[in-house]
Formats: sequence, C-alpha cells, structure tokens
Amino acid sequence: MAGSSNGKVVPAAYPPPVDSPREFIKRGLDGEDELIEVGVAIVGGGTAGLACANRLLQLLADDPETMERLGEVPVAVLEKAKTCGGHNLSGAVMRPGPLQELYPDLSREDWRKEGFAFGEVGKEAVYMLPNGKTKLRIPPPPPFKNHGNEVVSVAALARYQQRIAEEAGAYVLTETSATQIVVDDGRVVGVRSGDKGRGKDGEPLGNFEPGTDIKAQATVLAEGCWGSLTGAAIREFGLDDGREPQVWELGVKEVWKVPRPLTHLIHTIGPWPLKLSAKYGQIGGTWIYPMKDERTGDDLVSIGFVIDLEYADATTSAHDLLQKFKLHPLVRGILEGGERVAWGAKALPGGGYWSMPKLTMPGALLVGDAGGMVDTVSLKGVHHSILSGKLAAETIYDALRNGESSLESYEQKIEDSATGKELYEVRNGRQPFQKGFIKGAPIVNLAIATKGKLPPGRLPWHKNDEQPMFIGDTADSYPRPDNRYTFDKLSSVFITGNATRDDAPNHIRVQRNVPREVAETWKWMCPAGVYELPEDAPESGNVDVIVNYTNCVQCGAITAKGGRLTTPEGGDGPLYTIT
Repeated sequence: MAGSSNGKVVPAAYPPPVDSPREFIKRGLDGEDELIEVGVAIVGGGTAGLACANRLLQLLADDPETMERLGEVPVAVLEKAKTCGGHNLSGAVMRPGPLQELYPDLSREDWRKEGFAFGEVGKEAVYMLPNGKTKLRIPPPPPFKNHGNEVVSVAALARYQQRIAEEAGAYVLTETSATQIVVDDGRVVGVRSGDKGRGKDGEPLGNFEPGTDIKAQATVLAEGCWGSLTGAAIREFGLDDGREPQVWELGVKEVWKVPRPLTHLIHTIGPWPLKLSAKYGQIGGTWIYPMKDERTGDDLVSIGFVIDLEYADATTSAHDLLQKFKLHPLVRGILEGGERVAWGAKALPGGGYWSMPKLTMPGALLVGDAGGMVDTVSLKGVHHSILSGKLAAETIYDALRNGESSLESYEQKIEDSATGKELYEVRNGRQPFQKGFIKGAPIVNLAIATKGKLPPGRLPWHKNDEQPMFIGDTADSYPRPDNRYTFDKLSSVFITGNATRDDAPNHIRVQRNVPREVAETWKWMCPAGVYELPEDAPESGNVDVIVNYTNCVQCGAITAKGGRLTTPEGGDGPLYTIT
C-alpha cells in the first residue's frame, strides 16, 4: 500500500506542505533605502550565536579600522524569543574549557554568582533500571564520567552572554524572527526578518509591520536544532551531499526545588521505563543533576528524559515517560517534599560526526546544533556550541580584516578542534541502536571502548521519518497526573510562560489528513499537546488532525517525524529562564 513498509505506515510518505526553497530563500536584496545594513548578522541568540558575537567583538575592540568598515551596526543578533535564552534548553552538564577561554576573566565562582552555573560535579552515579521498583548501580561508562564538569542552565547562560554582547556593542534584536536567507549570485548576502501583526489566515492586522531585508557582509546560522534557514541553506548549497542523514532525539526536562540537596549527579540506563523489544525501537535514558543556586541558597534538581526519535510505537511520549520515571523509588526519594518550578522540551541532533553537513557556504556558516555538533554518547553539546561560535568569529574576523570572501577555513578549524576530535571518536557510537537495544548495545560498547576504531568504516543511518510506525501499547503504562509528582502536558506548557497569541499565523506544517498511525505518532510525541484527533476519528485508515499551534514550545521534534516546524512570529513561544 502507498506510504507503507512491510505493512506499516511510514511518516515520510506524507510530507508537509512546504514550498521550498522559494519559501525560505529570497533572491536578491531590496533597494538600499528599504533595507538595514549590518556588518555580521547572527541568526539565533543561544550559546553558539552569542559566543560568536562575543568573540567577534573582543577581536574588533582591538582593531578599530576593521570595526569601522563594518558600519554603524558591526554585529547584529536576531533572536525570535522575547529574550535570548527564551527558547533554549539542555540538561546540562558542561565541559568548562571553551567558556573559560571565551571569558578568561570570569572564574567559576563568578559563573555561579551570575546565576547560570550551579556547581562543579564531584560525586556521580549510574544506575541500570530493570523495572519500576529496583535499581542496580554500575561503574560509570567512560562517556558518563563528569567529574570536574559544571551543571549549567543554557537559558540563563544565554541571558548573560546577551548582556556582555550588548555592553561590547552588539545590537541584539529580540522578538525578531529571520524567515528567509537572502541569496544573490550564489552567495548569502543577509537575511529577511519576518512580518509581525498578521492574523490566522495571514491577513495584515491593524498593528502589521512588514519584515525587512538585513544585508550583511557575513551571516551566521545559529538557529539550533533544525532551523528553517539552516534547512533551506543545506538544500540550496548541497551541504549534506555525501553525508549521512541527520537523526534526532527529544528531551523533556523539569527543574524541581527540593528540601534536601542531591549529593550525586545521576544517570540511568534502561531498559525501564522503555520497552526492551526491538519491535518498539525505543532507545533513551535519563538524568538527575544537582543544582545549588548560590544567589538564593535554594537546592534544585534538573531531571529529564531523552528518547531517540527512531521509535516505532506511535504511542511513545517523552513527556509521559518522564512522568513515569519520577515514580521510581530512586527518583521519588529525591523529589519527596519538593516543588516543580520549571518544565521544557527540546529536540537535538543525534547523528554526530557522519551527519554533520558542510559547515560553510559562500557568505555564511553554521555553528552549534545547527551544524549537528552534539555528542549524544556522552550527552554533551554546550561546550561544542561555545567553541564553534568562537572559531566562527575568528574565521569571520580574519576574512573581514584581510578582505577575503571565503569562510571555508572554518571547516578545518572545527576538524582540528576538540569538537572535531571528540565527535570523531564517537562517530559510530549510536548507529547500532537502530538494530534495537539488545543487538545494538554490544556494538556500541565496542565503538566506545576503541574510540571509534571498531567497527571500522562509516556506519549508516536512516531518517527517523522512514521508520514504519504502528499503534502499540506503550501508553497503557503512563501514570495519570496527580499534580504533585506527575503532570499533564497543558499544565506543563503553562509554566513555560508561553505567550503565543491566539490569532497568530500557524507556523507548523503537517498534512491534515493522514493515516491514524501517523496522527497518533504526532499526538503522543509532541510534549506540548499540539496535535489532537477528533473524538469521532475512525479507528483505522485516514483521520483528520487538529493542530493547536499556539501551544507549541518550539521543540522541533515534528520535523523528525513527518512534519515541519517553521519560524513563528517574533516573541511567540516559551520564555524559559532556568532550563
């Protein structure tokens, strides 16, 4: 049957209604009197984009001649959230080196006073969870050893980086979406900002403001996980030619204020709360990180669940699996008497080294998650984002100072850096799990032990949306929300500060009439409850999908399983503060 494989429905057979590349690429700039001219345009105010802005301004501070050539706005950062960090989320345990190099005058004690760091990792523990009642402590595998690393909030770190960048002369344009790359004669010459004040059907409202072309001598795409412009640039310039396809994971995180400090950083490895059978295709893990807020004295805990978006059971839900995980005695003992103070969700690129696209194109480059620079074996990406942003800034500065047009030296800088070397060592460290946990785990362990030498060569991926889906029974074990330890999706979205207006244009693209297997996949996968099925939907065959796009927290997971997240109106989405 159409859209199926081995009798099961494949989401890739139901592509979203997207007019690409026309929709995301503008050919040529508007007239000089209708555009804004900047030196360097950075799309995305997360850790990578702001690391780039800060390093570039450090270099320009000692070179007034080059600074003057960049004009009145030497560095502009476009951030779609209400503030930098508003859409940023990670676990996160960070290797400190790149941040220390970027801000050498700032001590780790200063980090904690600034409110984005919460303690150096001392004690740590890894548990195998055979079921929902027992635990088995195991020696930490090498990738899980975090002694000396720092627990951080990437949302808070971005706010700090924004302040430093603005003090150094950056123009940070928050609530500003970049909706198109501007390409002229095969070169990126800037971006176009999105319209504001359109209604549900795209009609201009009374407060309508059209977007503007932003001309730049160099453009940095720092959109994070699968940004609209990044995806368009990859297709336009063939940046993924000869690469493996990108694959994705989805993380859901909560922050709790607890009455007792957590003494160990904790990771758990399945099989519980997942299904062990390869039929379900479920691979994931959890974290519980201690956080000490030095400014308030509060003891906090970061807790989260991450799952590969390779699974086959349509009823798999990262949010509900996290709620189930919290009822394990190990976790319940940590949270007892506590209060949930934050929640959020974010997809992340999981393909690693072989799935990284070419990082440069004429006039622009990719940094951080936009370039796929995440090590999902050791659960690390923040330091790669910072280092890539720093190297991007140095590349752009050298090109501008010397009057060169090419940014291709950035490719080799990444390859020679700690980021390139670390990602290369785990280049085959996750692909075997596409065979299932039992068959894949021994091969993964071999790849980790030999630092990628075995198995030799390049192991392939297949795209997540090519995984056949079935409606299974994973959802049968999800706990009912008790609003004490476990919570539903909508109450979770509420505490993100999501302020998307009810009459905003729809930024989510999916086919609205799809097989029930695909509709159920979207319904359960989305941590924000965006997708619903009508109560009278048929049990089999095609069903209509209801899209509650104003719930969206910009996690991006839909892009991995058959839909497409596009850029919302500037200012829409969550307002994360401590995630």
